[in-house]
Amino acid sequence: MTSPFTLHSQASDCAARRGEVRTLHGTVQTPVFMPVGTQATVKGVTPENLKELGAQIILGNTYHLYIRPGHELIRSFGGLHKFMNWDQPILTDSGGFQIFSLKDLTKITEEGAAFKSHLDGSKLFLSPEDAVAVQEALGSDIMMCLDTCIPYPATREEAIASTDLTGRWAKRSRAAHKERGQLLFGIIQGGMYPDLRAKAVEELVEVGFDGYALGGLSVGEPAELMMEITEEIAALMPADYPRYLMGVGTPENLVEAVYRGIDMFDCVMPTRNARNGMLFTSSGRLVIKNARHQDDQRPVDEECDCYTCRHYSRAYLRHLFMAREILSSQLNTIHNLHYYVGLMARIRKAIEEDRFAQFRQEFYAKRTVE
Repeated sequence: MTSPFTLHSQASDCAARRGEVRTLHGTVQTPVFMPVGTQATVKGVTPENLKELGAQIILGNTYHLYIRPGHELIRSFGGLHKFMNWDQPILTDSGGFQIFSLKDLTKITEEGAAFKSHLDGSKLFLSPEDAVAVQEALGSDIMMCLDTCIPYPATREEAIASTDLTGRWAKRSRAAHKERGQLLFGIIQGGMYPDLRAKAVEELVEVGFDGYALGGLSVGEPAELMMEITEEIAALMPADYPRYLMGVGTPENLVEAVYRGIDMFDCVMPTRNARNGMLFTSSGRLVIKNARHQDDQRPVDEECDCYTCRHYSRAYLRHLFMAREILSSQLNTIHNLHYYVGLMARIRKAIEEDRFAQFRQEFYAKRTVE
């Protein structure tokens, strides 16, 4: 199988790497952060905003789009790209994590996941084959296999059963994959048991996918454990294929995971936190509702050149947030996503110049605001 990934640079003193992933809607430079657009929109911003701030690829969610407005309707519009007016790459999650998070409404069997809609309680079913078919209808550039996410903590027996089922579903997903122009990634589960994850890597590589994702992390485990698992398993993932760490995370998580060899990330944190008034800056997190920002004429981050920081003061952003104005969410989201996208651009440059370890030290040295 030909890999869509090309490695351009490898750090000499850590596992950080610089590459690119080729897709139907363009080439993605890695390491990359993917803003989350669960329901065919990244909350608070337009596709034009996303392009202006430099986003290369966004994420949509199979579960949510399957329920509303429906994949067949989206297919009738020519796919998700045309439906939402986004002509750059899209990755769609299979819905496994959403099914996991709605476990009280879900029953997992060998055949797939039977669940009730969180909207109206209607009974629905999603098999591995269905998940692939729905994503093919959506027309995403990168599709994910349906998997079973393991909670933390979980017994070894629970982890074995769930990981084995994910492996069987992965084989079925690959067999169902018809639109070979669309990439299909396998998901490595195994809970907090490194040997189970190592076995999962072997089995997925034997099946053969276009990329490999670490799933089931950032589900409540300590950050140190998450990075231990990431480091150990990333080293086992094929070097000539893209490596994706799902649902992670903070700026610190991104820097640490890149240090350990990860290429792709997604997380709702920059958009969700923006709506809640927490902004990411070069010196740490800033809570805009705090009274000290009431008459502050400075931008959120004096090192930032995003639209928000070029035009608005902390005092104005605090006013919008306290007044619950819709513009608050939009301006905060533009800033946070610009910060994340910019962080990844700086990371890529540091790897190219073989100074990522130094970049990592400087990143932490500057973080003073909380």
